[in-house]
Amino acid sequence: MPSQLIDPTDLAFQLFDVADADRLTSLPRFKGQDRETYTAILDAARILAAEKFRNHYRLGDRNEPHLVDGKVVLPREIADGVRAFHEAGFASAHADEAFGGLQLPWTVVQAAFAHFQAANIATVAYPFLTIAAANLIDAHGAPDQKERYLPALFAGRFFGTMALSETQAGSSLSDIRTQAAPLEGNLYSIRGEKMWTSGGEHEMAENIVHMVLARTPGAPNGVKGLSLFIVPRYRMNEDGGVGASNDVVLAGLNHKMGYRGTVNTFLKFGESDGCIGELVGEPNRGLSYMFHMMNEARIGVGMGAGMLAYTGYMESLSYAQERRQGRPPGSKNPGSMQVSLLAHADIRRMLVLQKAIAEGCLSLALICARWVDDRRWADDEVKRARANLLLEIVTPVLKAWFSDAALRANEAAIQILGGYGYTRDFPVEQIYRDNRLNPIHEGTNGIQAIDLLGRKVSMQAGAAFTALLEEIETVCRQAGTGFPDQADALLQAAGKLKSVTSAHLGKAGGAGIDWALAPAQAYMDAMGGLVLAWIWLRQALAAERHPDPAFRTAKIETCRYVFTWELPKALLALDQIGGLKQERFPYPSADIFGGAPP
Repeated sequence: MPSQLIDPTDLAFQLFDVADADRLTSLPRFKGQDRETYTAILDAARILAAEKFRNHYRLGDRNEPHLVDGKVVLPREIADGVRAFHEAGFASAHADEAFGGLQLPWTVVQAAFAHFQAANIATVAYPFLTIAAANLIDAHGAPDQKERYLPALFAGRFFGTMALSETQAGSSLSDIRTQAAPLEGNLYSIRGEKMWTSGGEHEMAENIVHMVLARTPGAPNGVKGLSLFIVPRYRMNEDGGVGASNDVVLAGLNHKMGYRGTVNTFLKFGESDGCIGELVGEPNRGLSYMFHMMNEARIGVGMGAGMLAYTGYMESLSYAQERRQGRPPGSKNPGSMQVSLLAHADIRRMLVLQKAIAEGCLSLALICARWVDDRRWADDEVKRARANLLLEIVTPVLKAWFSDAALRANEAAIQILGGYGYTRDFPVEQIYRDNRLNPIHEGTNGIQAIDLLGRKVSMQAGAAFTALLEEIETVCRQAGTGFPDQADALLQAAGKLKSVTSAHLGKAGGAGIDWALAPAQAYMDAMGGLVLAWIWLRQALAAERHPDPAFRTAKIETCRYVFTWELPKALLALDQIGGLKQERFPYPSADIFGGAPP
């Protein structure tokens, strides 16, 4: 087993040299902070993640949540890890000082959080959801809601969840049926069911705060009629303490392929007409509020997928360094000494694939986190608006393309270990199973692709798309001297992306919306490949200044691999999109599958 979760040299490089976190200290929000402070935070996270999260990664998988006398039972180590996380202040590290926070940049907090995702993706889901719920209340809640809930959430006394999906709705949130009947003030009687609610029931906290989407009487149909409610498991007393049950009932546990340490629930609200929820913000704006939590979660999903790719890479690299097997193709003497797996070119191919995806994903996730900081704290409106545009178009790529790519990386890790990788003797099979959730939750990857092609590239007359192309062009100009071949290749690819996008959207009006969105996955493949190349050219540029020659060479060689083997796949996807005929739908009709039911 490797001795470290994330290469600390790489993480420092990504945070300070690529994401340029040092510059954040010039903003009033982060006055008095410095690199020494941030490094100390990373060191503390690395130690805590290794001691309190990694120690039960396999245990949590093999001891799934189960019911005893109607209560969810989890391994004690999960509660110990989450408690240590909160006691160390990581949940509130980004929060206002008024709520017990350190006001650290989100970029630095995410760099620290990456250690916990690499150590134990299932256990870290509990604080992940709690932080997201707290941030949602902080962004859209009333002052009294912030006062009652935020200190308890940030301290770990309360946990949070996201309660969106329902059995009949799945990802189609327009079909949500949960009802909210007005009582007095901003209080509502909640009645309905929610499926797939992670962290929905356990005994690790005094209370669980559910962020629930529901419909008020007379609300418009579809997503425009959804409102957002704070629905605690137990009602709140006037003194802020926990009171009686709020009629939130566990109806069942979902047993999963991976992420087994994260309890996943089917919940019923208000079966006895005793469930009270508090309206957040204005009625019928719930989905727009919830997107604050969901978009944050999507960045976290992308980072989590990348950290599982990173962990698989570290595991398979360690194995390849130690395992001796076979001989080079030119050596046929069976009596000669076996060589390390690293001596085989195909093993190195699979290792560099993992390195490219894992370190590329970490890099992009931290840049997205930097845009989150810039969107809120930058010193002028132009910078804030640009950061928001870049987040809009890159978030679906980070969530969807990189979570798919992370599975490719995990497959390579299993393949390197061979038969051992397919057994439970080594963790790479669990890493793959855990990672398989990431293309599904927080908006399936198919939905992310449709959102990218159908909305994000054309939003605000193409402003987000243009902003991303400008970022790519800037890096290419900077790389023109040191990496002329890569800079030229990426510029040409960006130009092709622009022309194919324009041509396809131009045809869409005459061909219909179904035809226009049919190649959404191919478009995501194209965009993802370009973003991967962009992020690696950015790393190669920064690595030229790195003092460690071995580190510098590794970054530059991996960049060359990406441009040789990964960027051409993006160009192929663009060729496929460009070659589509308007008069023919790109996929077979439902008839070949027996026809779609009425």
